[in-house]
Amino acid sequence: SSRVSRPCVPPSRAMYACAKFVTAPALVRRSSRVLCQPFYASVLSSPEAQTEQVRLISHPPIFPVPQARPGAPRTIRTSAAHRDIDTAAKFIGAGAATVGVAGSGAGIGTVFGSLIIGYARNPSLKQQLFSYAILGFALSEAMGLFCLMVAFLILFAM
Repeated sequence: SSRVSRPCVPPSRAMYACAKFVTAPALVRRSSRVLCQPFYASVLSSPEAQTEQVRLISHPPIFPVPQARPGAPRTIRTSAAHRDIDTAAKFIGAGAATVGVAGSGAGIGTVFGSLIIGYARNPSLKQQLFSYAILGFALSEAMGLFCLMVAFLILFAM
């Protein structure tokens, strides 16, 4: 059987060649600005804006762009896509917070089911069992109302 022999390159040489390619000054200069901006800005921008970016990268302006002061407030830039994502996140969070209301309903059903079973077993404890049932109902309902309050806070306060 004839085997094709390949020249053996030591791993250290291969790594050195790879590192030399990746850290080439021209490559670092061109890619550093692209890496500093968000991914969607570089992918979804128009071709005109991309040619302008390439022109600015290859020939930076003579006068430096003034930077914001360290303590100065930044303006918040929101787009329609960001607002849609925030609204969807609010609705998902509010829906997840309302799941506790179903737990409250199950708890109330369990409390009054246990009241009926306890009353059937010992009718003489009717008054004491009823007061415990009302206490269990109030605590379970309070948990449901807290979940509902958190859902409304997520929807309208954030």
